[in-house]
Amino acid sequence: MAENRLDIDLDFSYTDGSGAVTNGRAKAAGTEVTVSLEGLAPLTGGGLPSLEEIKPLAELLARKGISVTVAGPDGTILSLGNVDSPASQRLVTRSPHIKLGKLGSLLPLVRQGRRRPKGIPLLPPATPLPLVPTVQRNIIRRITTTHYARGGGRPRLIFVQDAATWTGQIPREVALSGEVTTIGGSPGSDVQLEGLEALHAEIRHDEQDEYVLVPFGPVSGSVSRTGPSVLRTGARIQMGQWCLAFFREEFADHGRPYGGRSGGELAYERPQLDPRTGTMERDSSEGIS
Repeated sequence: MAENRLDIDLDFSYTDGSGAVTNGRAKAAGTEVTVSLEGLAPLTGGGLPSLEEIKPLAELLARKGISVTVAGPDGTILSLGNVDSPASQRLVTRSPHIKLGKLGSLLPLVRQGRRRPKGIPLLPPATPLPLVPTVQRNIIRRITTTHYARGGGRPRLIFVQDAATWTGQIPREVALSGEVTTIGGSPGSDVQLEGLEALHAEIRHDEQDEYVLVPFGPVSGSVSRTGPSVLRTGARIQMGQWCLAFFREEFADHGRPYGGRSGGELAYERPQLDPRTGTMERDSSEGIS
């Protein structure tokens, strides 16, 4: 189909009900039509059409590949048809074929549109364009946590190796699949490690879906040396010659910030009260108090 082409150079005048005359000009050389008005009486005198009323015209012009731009004394008012409408404006116009113009040229029409008793006004309220969401401050939001299935996220211990001891093999892993995992030198331990006390420590899966280290022998690292510690991803447990690290996938970790990640300003987070357990949680590199 051949491209539509318009060649227009037309001067016109409009007389409103009070007898005031407004001059204008329509020009086109191809598919872009510009209608320039010296005043806004042609748009405000008979009442503004609603967006729903002009959408069919805009869609028809778009199908034919034609754009029509209406400009007033202060600049472009709006464009219809084959135009590139921003996504923020489409929320207001509900059409990709209607593009709003300069704020200064829209304000008189906004006031006129507000006086319309029925229908959707042609233009949005007097807010800066493009539209900016309202920011509401001082909102206290409840801290939430993961809602993933209990025991999810493949909780596990990984044997930490340094450059001097690493053999190139994938480090050994121990899945924490039971409600209680025992660690010690006894043959009956779930994780038997040479050189440790018979029952050196336990990792308990509690009612809060947390994995808690309970020491019976000497421990160090990023956990408490004297009492139970809630384990977070990256926490290290040093027992004798053995160094273990706890890991749980982020989507199932209840850590702070909830979801398991550490970070924040300078990669350090201030202590924070966990409302579910009543304990103060620190950055995972420091352990839990």
